[in-house]
Amino acid sequence: MTNSTDASPMSNSPLFETGSRLSGRVLPVGALSATETGAMFALLDAYFSGASRERFAADLAEKESVILLTDPAGILRGFSTLMRFAGEVDGVPYVAFFSGDTIIEPDFWGDTVLPRLWARTVFSLAAAVRDRRVWWLLISSGYKTYRFLPVFFRNFYPAVDRPLPAELRTLRDAVAGRKFPDEYDPASGVVRLRYPAPLRPGVAELTVGRLRDPHVAFFAAVNPGWRDGDELACLTEIDRANLTAAGRRMLGEGR
Repeated sequence: MTNSTDASPMSNSPLFETGSRLSGRVLPVGALSATETGAMFALLDAYFSGASRERFAADLAEKESVILLTDPAGILRGFSTLMRFAGEVDGVPYVAFFSGDTIIEPDFWGDTVLPRLWARTVFSLAAAVRDRRVWWLLISSGYKTYRFLPVFFRNFYPAVDRPLPAELRTLRDAVAGRKFPDEYDPASGVVRLRYPAPLRPGVAELTVGRLRDPHVAFFAAVNPGWRDGDELACLTEIDRANLTAAGRRMLGEGR
């Protein structure tokens, strides 16, 4: 396996999207103000225990862009960071996008600005890649993050209703192992961070009712350490043919 860095920068043009309660914009990380980065950390610290300003700053520095979600008063209510890298596994080249720190305040769960902006940003960038397949590496310590996959994608791994093909297991292990060389466990497909930041008690708890959802029950079974901040490494292809009807709506299609 060989790795190379994708040198092409993410767009320097902010994208704006307005929802019923939130507005969103995409910015290069370098364009963030000190006030914005401070608000991002404060929001993360409110919902994740063990958050560290130093580790947050280091994580943000490696990312290329950030999605900011604000309410009508301009108060930050959510954000997500994004990076990409390129490599080769068994002679097959790939591009992988990785979503870093992500949080939306519970009062705004269900707002679609984040998935719309994320989808339009990533799929636009993926469309420019001509010589390799494009993937999304998602790590999840909470069922709500994992639940994005069956809502928006037809095929994703690991999944309750299909085995993980050997070639995709190799790819997932290579991509996750590259991003987390000392923390990814290929035997379980779980990233055990050296400094985990689990969700605070009471945030996105797994209730009996939620566990009736087969996707949620599967997530809890394959990532039993989620309460401690263990992250399940997931992989899905960034391809329009891999989108569900809901995913196509996020791109403004199928209406």
